[in-house]
Amino acid sequence: MAAIPDFPQQRCVIWFGKPGARERVMLAASGWQIRAVLPQQPADIGLRGNDLLIGLIDFRSTTRCELERIEVLIGEHRHMPLFAITSADFPHSEPCTARLLAACQQHFAHPADLKELLLQLQSFDLDASAPDTTHASEALDTLLGESTAMLGMRATLRKFAPVDLPVLITGETGTGKEVAAHALHHLSSRKGKPFHAINCGAIPATLLQSELFGHERGAFTGANARRQGLFETAHTGTVFLDEIGDLPLDAQTSLLRVLQEGTIERIGSNQPIPVDVRILAATHVDLEQAVAEGRFRADLYYRLNVLRLSIPPLRKREGDIELLARHFLATFRAHHPIRARGYSAAARQAMARFHWPGNVRELLNRVQRAAITSESELISCADMELTSDGAEAQTAQLDCARATAERETLLACLEQSQYNISACARLMKVSRVTIYRLCRKHRLDLETLR
Repeated sequence: MAAIPDFPQQRCVIWFGKPGARERVMLAASGWQIRAVLPQQPADIGLRGNDLLIGLIDFRSTTRCELERIEVLIGEHRHMPLFAITSADFPHSEPCTARLLAACQQHFAHPADLKELLLQLQSFDLDASAPDTTHASEALDTLLGESTAMLGMRATLRKFAPVDLPVLITGETGTGKEVAAHALHHLSSRKGKPFHAINCGAIPATLLQSELFGHERGAFTGANARRQGLFETAHTGTVFLDEIGDLPLDAQTSLLRVLQEGTIERIGSNQPIPVDVRILAATHVDLEQAVAEGRFRADLYYRLNVLRLSIPPLRKREGDIELLARHFLATFRAHHPIRARGYSAAARQAMARFHWPGNVRELLNRVQRAAITSESELISCADMELTSDGAEAQTAQLDCARATAERETLLACLEQSQYNISACARLMKVSRVTIYRLCRKHRLDLETLR
């Protein structure tokens, strides 16, 4: 008899009705699958026996006949806990509706508070023997964000994590590519096994081969003993290659062997050594262009680009900047005795308008610096080294007024001294050179004025 495959447990919401796009994305980003069951069509709820199932009846988009069909389906799966989303205009007094509402553990009024719904789903104890999903949530806590871009990215990350294939992580510098790599490892079957990261652009090309694949004693000058490389020490775990676009061509050939054959060769040896690792690679450069220019092997690129995870830049994560800033400040306060507790309204507006070329890393650095230097409980624009629009306009207005006053003073002194440069300089208590410079600055032609 063939063995029954041991599939990993899935968490699934059986949605009786039509979930919206926002609801789908938020649930997927939190690790929940959605199966929409349309009551007017033949439906089957059954999933694999070890899956976590929770039913959600969407009263907003169901008719009386459809509710009767749902009641039949629910009756066949009495073990399944139920939630409900209700609206003000549906008939609460209908017998079928009343029975279904009574069967639901909790009701959410329209418009549904999705955060509260997720919280209830996460905390609901469906089965005491169900595996703990706390660690999976913790792995994504470092990828904070409620923007559509981040919810989509986290949903994709959850799909990729359990699949033992290479992942190419792309994104600008400072977006959190290594954080995403850690989450992919922690949510995979290799969790608890070694996770080794290396920046391919930070190590000299002459040493990189040895760092990655190891060397034998005497392989080169200074190789006094055999040394295991990164891939050997990460056996059964995950290797994260940051800035893969900076990998030298000879190292690219060796990496291709790992991906194709699952073996490495130490420098100074031709003996293949089997290694079992999952490779995650990250880059902020355009690898397609690098391939076209001959700086990156096309076959290696196609091997690495099996699954692609794009990390959005901070400027495209609407609403996440303030959330991250609060989180960074709270974390810093927990470890350091500082006065700052929050941000002024002007600082929050300035953060939302700023371009953030350094992305999340830049935001973190600015928050920590501001938390130390701030003399107030509320961090200001100046503490964050950002300028609000109002302050910029005020500064421009002040500069204009200063320039006007300076020009009028210079003209008055020139007229009083009968346009004699030396006399004007004595009157203004500056040098003759300064008078000439001020005349050029304010475009005053002495010959014309005389």
